[in-house]
Amino acid sequence: MLGRLLRWAGILAGAVLVTPAGSVAAAPQAPRIVAVGDLHGDYSAWMDIARGASLVDAQNHWAGGRTIFVQLGDITDRGPDSLKIVRSLQQLQSEAPRAGGRVVVVLGNHEAMNLLGDFRYTTPGEYAAFVDARSPARREQLYMRLRKQLEATARAANPAVTPSQVRDRWLSQTPLGWVEHRQAWSPSGELGRWARRNPAVAKVGDSLFVHGGLSDEYSRLTIDQVNARVAQAMAVAQAGPGSVLEDPLGPLWYRGLVGADADAAAARAATRTPTLPRDQELAAALQADGAKRLVIGHTPSLAGIVISADGRLARIDTGISRYYGGPVSWLEIVGDRMTPHTVRRSGQ
Repeated sequence: MLGRLLRWAGILAGAVLVTPAGSVAAAPQAPRIVAVGDLHGDYSAWMDIARGASLVDAQNHWAGGRTIFVQLGDITDRGPDSLKIVRSLQQLQSEAPRAGGRVVVVLGNHEAMNLLGDFRYTTPGEYAAFVDARSPARREQLYMRLRKQLEATARAANPAVTPSQVRDRWLSQTPLGWVEHRQAWSPSGELGRWARRNPAVAKVGDSLFVHGGLSDEYSRLTIDQVNARVAQAMAVAQAGPGSVLEDPLGPLWYRGLVGADADAAAARAATRTPTLPRDQELAAALQADGAKRLVIGHTPSLAGIVISADGRLARIDTGISRYYGGPVSWLEIVGDRMTPHTVRRSGQ
């Protein structure tokens, strides 16, 4: 029943189109870039990385100087502390420019899923992070707004069901904090607006950063065109096969640069579009955007950061979150030199 309510068009709708603030195609060459992959709700691991890479001081404020820090999305889901990571990144986004640095947060598919109301991977701890003294009242108010619809739906499936049974079932499926979480991640909510401002593709110096990958279809567009398309879809919570937010060939989901991608293959088969050899597809994407390398997350490599294609592709999702248990890692780029780093996980 809860699944039917995740896209309440009339309750939490309302958005204004914005341009992603992180579109940095014209950014100057950075003296030092630090890039981190998917964090999935593991704040402790994020702090291990931030301190290990000298991005923050003992009070967790920006200490990276002129470093440009890039986080490749999928902050949310699977772990309990997504909100704490978001708050940390927001703080550093504000602090870094004062020292000549910059923090770029690339949009991941899980942030888009949260905005679209797809909570398949959202953990109880993520809802609990939003609970306050008014949470029971907010949940009750929402139930009263939905009561007639809920009861009608329940009676259609079971005419003998009672109103109290409908209410008890809904409450059991709607934890405290769920309402606030949904409001915050809606297109007009505070976190939804923040996510909409983050780019799907960023270029820093001669390095491209994208969460999933750049398919041949999307590398034919400019960075600004891709980011505008994603921002527009986020602004109206556009879902479905026609949305860039759920397109298996789109920048949030594409895995074809690192291995077989059945969903992408099916999408291409539906339009009779051929699949380029991986090396050729990567070369085309880099040439289109005048870049030397592409840095991606999304597809975990529990063995650590993988640099391939003669240094033209860096895969930095190492399953950092405790959910996966992979190495706590980051990639450092200085000029043409890429250096993978790992740090011991706190508590081990």
